[in-house]
Amino acid sequence: SLSPSPAVEDTLVELDFFQESFPSEKKSGEFLLEFDNEEILHVDWEKKQNVWRLPDFQRFTSFEVQGALANIGVVSWLLTRKTPQDPFLPPQRELSTVYPENAVELGDPNVLICFVDRFSPPVLNVTWLKNNEVVSEGVEETDFYPSVDNSFRKFSYLPFVPEQGDIYVCQVEHWGIPEGKMEKIWGKHRAPSPIPETMENVLCALGLAFGILGIIAGTILFFKAMRMNDRRGFM
Repeated sequence: SLSPSPAVEDTLVELDFFQESFPSEKKSGEFLLEFDNEEILHVDWEKKQNVWRLPDFQRFTSFEVQGALANIGVVSWLLTRKTPQDPFLPPQRELSTVYPENAVELGDPNVLICFVDRFSPPVLNVTWLKNNEVVSEGVEETDFYPSVDNSFRKFSYLPFVPEQGDIYVCQVEHWGIPEGKMEKIWGKHRAPSPIPETMENVLCALGLAFGILGIIAGTILFFKAMRMNDRRGFM
């Protein structure tokens, strides 16, 4: 019989890819080092340098850039060989979403996060729209993170100040999407509608009426109590 597989506590992943970027079709390559599904660093083929996920990581370790560039070179050479093209895997709509980093309060700065999952190859274009207008100021993106099924995931971040009526759209373009792009919308029914002025007046009137009734009821009870005390004293 087969012996059980040993329990795996930690995983270290090295990933190399070389391809055309989207939508510019510019050639790009990358080497990624990941530990327990968290990026440590990646090496950009064009810049030919390490890009650490957190700057403090390089205080404890180092990584040889030339070794990663050599791996990317091998992958680039393999693309020249006659091999069948793998089918495109589009992002999964039900797993991709847009959500705020913190609880939403109108007027308070926040960050919208667009999470795109289960796509391949790792070529993706994310565009943010605010009320149908493209916004790019302050936008940041993570690298392409690999999953155990050989698909990829990616995050895009948009700083914003939530205001009543604003609608934000995360627009995703990928070769595997039949219609070319998909959209995830945030903003509909997110903020409570302000109370109309007429409703405010009605509520104020009701509050005042209940307050007057309370005063009248309290006064009546007070005089009744006084009369009862007088009768007891007389007896």
